[in-house]
Amino acid sequence: MSLLAPSQPTAGRPLDVRAIHDAHADFVWCSLQRLGIRPADLEDVMQEVFVVVHRRLASFDGSSLLTTWIYGICLRVAAGHRRRAWIRRELPTAELPDEDGTPPSERPDELVAARQARAALDRVLERMDLEKRAVFVMSEIDELPAGEIAAVLGVPVGTVWSRLSAARKQFQVMLGRERPGLGRGAGR
Repeated sequence: MSLLAPSQPTAGRPLDVRAIHDAHADFVWCSLQRLGIRPADLEDVMQEVFVVVHRRLASFDGSSLLTTWIYGICLRVAAGHRRRAWIRRELPTAELPDEDGTPPSERPDELVAARQARAALDRVLERMDLEKRAVFVMSEIDELPAGEIAAVLGVPVGTVWSRLSAARKQFQVMLGRERPGLGRGAGR
C-alpha cells in the first residue's frame, strides 16, 4: 500500500487546512515517525506541523507536490523538536508491555534479546542524520520503492539512491559501535 496521499488539491478548489489535514494526516504521522519522533510526542508534533501549514499555506505556490512541501515542514519541525529534546526532564522507567497483542516469547532470554536488539536499533536510528534516517526507514522498514521516496522528498531518484547508500553505511558504522559484532553483515 502506498503511503502517499493525494498530493494536489482538486482542480478549482482552494487549499484549505482542514482538507489538507484530512487528506494528509496519515502521511504526516508516518513521516514524523520516520524522522524519529517518539510515540508519546507524535500528536503534539503533528499539531505543530499543521500549525505551520496553516501559517504558511499562502506561501505554497504549487511548484512542488503538496506532499513534498508538507514533508519539508515535517523535517524542519522534527529537527526543532529533536534539538529541544535535551531540555526535557523525563526519567525513563521500566518498559511497558508490548501493546501489539503478540504473546510473549516462550523463552525469557529470547524476549530479552529481542528487546535489547530493538533498543539498539532505536538508539542507532536516533543518532542518524534526519535526511538519511528518513530515506533509510522509508526504504528498509516501510519498503517503499525509490521512485515513491523521491516523490515524497521532491528529489531525483538518483539522490534517493545516494542518500540510501550513505544511510546504510552510517547505519552499519553506528550499529557496529552500538554492539560490536552486530554491524557486520546486517545490511543488504
